[in-house]
Amino acid sequence: MTGPFIDLGELRHEPEPAPLPRPPRANGRPLRCALVLLFVLVTLAAAAAPPPRRAVVTLPAMLGADVMDLGDLFLVIDPITPQTPQRRLAAFRLPGGEPVWKVPLPAEGRYWGVASAAGMLLVTGHEIGPDRQGTLTVVLDRATGAYRWQQPGSPVQLADGNLLFQSGGENEPVSLRAVDPCCGTLRWQLPTTSDYTIYGGTGRGVERVVVNQVDGPVEVRDATTGAVLARADLRPPGGGPFGSVQVVNDLLLIVGEAPVAVTAYGLDRLDRRWSSTADRIDFVSDCGPVLCLQTRSNGLRAVDPATGRELWSSERWGWVWPFDGRLMATTLSSAGPGAEQLVVLDPPTGRVLAELGRWELAGSDPGGPMIGLRRYPGGGLLVAELNVRAGTVRTLDVLSDANGECQASPGRLLCRRVDGSYGLWQLPD
Repeated sequence: MTGPFIDLGELRHEPEPAPLPRPPRANGRPLRCALVLLFVLVTLAAAAAPPPRRAVVTLPAMLGADVMDLGDLFLVIDPITPQTPQRRLAAFRLPGGEPVWKVPLPAEGRYWGVASAAGMLLVTGHEIGPDRQGTLTVVLDRATGAYRWQQPGSPVQLADGNLLFQSGGENEPVSLRAVDPCCGTLRWQLPTTSDYTIYGGTGRGVERVVVNQVDGPVEVRDATTGAVLARADLRPPGGGPFGSVQVVNDLLLIVGEAPVAVTAYGLDRLDRRWSSTADRIDFVSDCGPVLCLQTRSNGLRAVDPATGRELWSSERWGWVWPFDGRLMATTLSSAGPGAEQLVVLDPPTGRVLAELGRWELAGSDPGGPMIGLRRYPGGGLLVAELNVRAGTVRTLDVLSDANGECQASPGRLLCRRVDGSYGLWQLPD
């Protein structure tokens, strides 16, 4: 035999010792054993139970429908189908999802925008048909869906509460008119021209209208009255055309092509503030305390809006926008559809303050929450709150049947579901 050998010692045949006395019976022992057993069973049952499902309100919408969350209303514009050749607009009460009204839209068209103003809904689209190819806005009563009036063009809201309609553009003459949102009553209008317009204003609405004449002076008008505030010929020497005109806060900016330069003027008086030569610029954007100049070589320059002095530059960033006193930026290396790498920048220096990871952002109104979305490996969407000020990410939920097209508002998230309907989820605090 091979293997380990265990020495058990020498066996002796001695009398066995007397048995030990039996310990006294513990009267409480059965109760303690029962309680321990009950605790184990409850713990196992809790571990085996599925997590509680977050309440979701289902909102019906066909594939191809256009939807919008207006805070207290969820709006659905049905697509055109062989069964429904006329588009219809339906309203559902939020947060419960109860149907409020459903009405046909009076003109055949491709509607792409809905806005709310003075108790009215402004539904804007492009008319279709043999003789109708322009932009049209239909105005409905917000509470009942009843038809009120319609006019050609697309509207913006003015700071005084009225609406400014612009029609035409591209190869058509431009027409401007300010109207009362209640009834479409005309307040003021400009004669039809071949020029184009841009707007300047604040969160309260448009306050200035800039009429850029291709072969003449630039005009700045008061959006409330239509009165001319300033007029100046800002074309380069020799009368050649300039590249583009933009309004950012209280500055009118001309991006020149020959010579290549960005020139800033005060918006109300068209007084020259500064000029900066640079690489060819695609556009200028508001970056809070700085101006961001996006170059055609994918570079980004941040300049002082008061002097035009360059503060910093980088070739790392794609889109940049202000949020909560910081700058949000996407990296050029992650550019494309879907999630992108997000970072937080310090506006005056361009220094990276935080890296938030790769996220797709839910749509939201200005001042709303920043909600990040990411495809979850098991299906659905991972939802997180991006705190730009603190530079942190907080996971909120995993929505197993959400599929995308999400809109965020305080405390809730609206997303299209896998079956094509929409779901409204309440977000945790």
